[in-house]
Amino acid sequence: MANHVLTAGSASADVLASSPRRWLKRFDRALIVLVEGVCAILLATEVLVLFAGVICRYALHQPLVWSDELAGILFLWLSMFGAVLALRRGEHMRMTAFVSRLSPQGRAFVDTLAITLSVAVLVLVFVPALDYATGEAAIVTPALQISNAWRALALPVGAALMLLVGLIRLFEVSRMRDIAIALGVCAVAAAGIALVAPALLELGKANLIIFFVGVVAIGIFSGVPICFSFALATFGYLGLTTYTPLEVIVGRMDEGMSHLVLLAVPLFVFLGLMIEMAGLARAMIQFLASLVGHVHGGLSYVLIGTMYLVSGISGSKVADMAAIAPVLFPEMKKRGANEGDLVALLATAGAQTETVPPSIVLITIGSVTGLSISALFTAGMLPAIVLAVTLCFVVWMRYRKEDLRHVQRFSRREMGRMFLVALPALALPFVIRAAVVEGIATATEVSTIGIVYAMVIGVFVYRQFQWSKLPRMLVDAATLSGAIIFIIGCATAMAWALTQSGFSQDLADLMMHLPGGAYAFMALSIVVFILLGSVLEGIPAIVLFGPLLFPIARLAGINEIHYAIVVILSMGVGLFSPPFGVGYYSACAISKVNPDAGMRPIIGYMGALIAGLILVAAVPWLSTGFL
Repeated sequence: MANHVLTAGSASADVLASSPRRWLKRFDRALIVLVEGVCAILLATEVLVLFAGVICRYALHQPLVWSDELAGILFLWLSMFGAVLALRRGEHMRMTAFVSRLSPQGRAFVDTLAITLSVAVLVLVFVPALDYATGEAAIVTPALQISNAWRALALPVGAALMLLVGLIRLFEVSRMRDIAIALGVCAVAAAGIALVAPALLELGKANLIIFFVGVVAIGIFSGVPICFSFALATFGYLGLTTYTPLEVIVGRMDEGMSHLVLLAVPLFVFLGLMIEMAGLARAMIQFLASLVGHVHGGLSYVLIGTMYLVSGISGSKVADMAAIAPVLFPEMKKRGANEGDLVALLATAGAQTETVPPSIVLITIGSVTGLSISALFTAGMLPAIVLAVTLCFVVWMRYRKEDLRHVQRFSRREMGRMFLVALPALALPFVIRAAVVEGIATATEVSTIGIVYAMVIGVFVYRQFQWSKLPRMLVDAATLSGAIIFIIGCATAMAWALTQSGFSQDLADLMMHLPGGAYAFMALSIVVFILLGSVLEGIPAIVLFGPLLFPIARLAGINEIHYAIVVILSMGVGLFSPPFGVGYYSACAISKVNPDAGMRPIIGYMGALIAGLILVAAVPWLSTGFL
């Protein structure tokens, strides 16, 4: 009897002990359901507002002057709420190559430390974000005539929600012992930094190495999400070595996340999901497989060619990849392709097509240097083909022994029938590009035309449209987009910090006095812009270094159009190169592939890109021959 009473008492104690955890899970579930609902509504509203703007302007000749402004406000909220979901799902991009080699106990502790550091960054962000939003309250938007605080409040609200979700996740997945040790490590590190802070002020530009090389590298290789590693280094550098108000950092994050072109990212991610669900992907894949399926690496060639064809339509390389990967990857995996090789090829194909018009980077470089944008558009076509050929060579080398015995060969009649079935799907890229060229829609709005087109074709032609899947697709698109846009915001803040340090002017002075003439200047430019591309987005790097280096190139006797193409391709190689290239992690996020999987396969593709880049740099005619 006594034993029975003891057991019952223990059970009661267990129930009481587990009650806080149970309530925590319920609260977490309710919070995430709420955030998911808001994300779905925001993205659906974005599509409706932008498509309505297209209809009113082009068909009714009554433009909605407020549509872009409202879309921009909703986009910032969508990005921050999507980043909340990405943190809850563990989908913020991170490198686990070293963490995965630890013992289970070691991996659990490092994961706990990574979450703890992420929470610490969010604590640093919240107060400056709130101050920034308060400062924006006095500004009135031009079209809607409302306070800009309605937009800026997305930053502190999103940071607070991420902080809350991070804390919940920390206590749900981590042991209390690991949490205590992680907090102790952070406290000791903070105390050590506080002690050496006066000395850091005297180190000058050596702090760039400490924070933007040391801190970033330690964070990334420790499994801390890339965005939080960037933010931690930026806050540490500006907070400890300068007198810059921290809300300025939030302002730069806002600037990076609010670029209107980036609005295409969630829309094209959603379009990619729509293409797959509505049956367009299956029809397209069946036709393409009938054409080149019997060729070694056939669908890899299709991936390279498709990236070339659709590149620049949205103005965002991330959006281009998001529109293509969901269409091709499932069938390529069925054929036995390694997912690491697929994400490596997707990333390098993104770098290969940086100069294909209408690239936003080409437009930017023309605007800041005064070069002819039409000349840049003409010059960018052939170099991208040269790099595509080098990638195709690597594909041929890797897949030349591919087992094709299980692959069916199709007759011409069967190919013709599949072509007719696939024609509405194949027409989608041309519909999108024609809408941009004819002025029907902007690069941001054009994705909504693709969404409506895919919906109509899915409902009335392929009859595979499933309305019940739309809410989940909207949430998934918002989550992926939030992870991508947040890392871009953090990278933009880091780029601004590098600018303020005087690093850019020092680099320009060094290159101006370099011995060896034009060849040495071009070689160093390639190295420098590959490195810059790995830590900066293309647009900030161009705005930062274009006005400084292009006059030097002119004095060295280098054709500026040729130099522009080489610079853009170099930045593209860096942007999509691990371990620091943001584009590579964007490709991994879109493909839902662990970044570790693509590390080894990407080496060969990157080698091919660099070989093609050297060829383009050495032969100016490839850039200027058709001018």
